[in-house]
Amino acid sequence: MFRTMLAVVFLTSLVFAKDQAQDATAATFAAAGCGPSEVQFDVRTDKKQHPLPQPEPGKAMVYVYEDDSAAFCGGGCTARVGVDGAWVGANQGRSYFFFSVTPGDHRVCSAWQSSQKVLSQTGAALALTAEAGKVYYIRATLNNKPGFKLKLIDGLNGPMQILPLAYSTLQPKQSTTYQPADFE
Repeated sequence: MFRTMLAVVFLTSLVFAKDQAQDATAATFAAAGCGPSEVQFDVRTDKKQHPLPQPEPGKAMVYVYEDDSAAFCGGGCTARVGVDGAWVGANQGRSYFFFSVTPGDHRVCSAWQSSQKVLSQTGAALALTAEAGKVYYIRATLNNKPGFKLKLIDGLNGPMQILPLAYSTLQPKQSTTYQPADFE
């Protein structure tokens, strides 16, 4: 009887420790600007479309692009991008997308979308102070460790670097109840 109780206490403590680790990971990613980990996307890329909108009055435009292709996933890895705790888009392979933000300080995060734990806990973040009327370019570099880097690219090089890339669009996967954020 004592051994059974000891085993139950031990197994309960393992489950509790795992829950605490998952909560800490989720909190870390949320603080960096990522959205909820359970939200997953189907990403489509289109090499024929190449929209390059300018910012709306009173807002800034942000382009996020991936110009390399991680060899370990054959260029098919999905990297979600979040701002201030909400997912705003995703890239897959050599692609880009864009979104607008209000002026001010924002947290931009990119994280793997993967069922593999080592990948799903990998990401990067940066702080962005947006000014109305400006255009920002963020380069997401994925490497084979696996890992991420996000880097703000100057406005002269950014447009040249996204020209050869495909345009990304996304849809929530059927298993989620995600509502796209009207990001402000």
